[in-house]
Amino acid sequence: MHVAPAGGTTVQDHVALAEIELCGELIIAASAAHEERLSLVRIDEVLKVAEEREAAAGR
Repeated sequence: MHVAPAGGTTVQDHVALAEIELCGELIIAASAAHEERLSLVRIDEVLKVAEEREAAAGR
């Protein structure tokens, strides 16, 4: 068995953390939704797809 050494050798995967945050946003939106499933449009709104596309286009 391998045990991580004590002393604060924390490694952060920023991509994984961002994906976890996005999943959380989707879960919150789904739990607040009145319909059974989120539409693709609503998913894009939650994930701010349009804002990301506009930011990428403006670069």
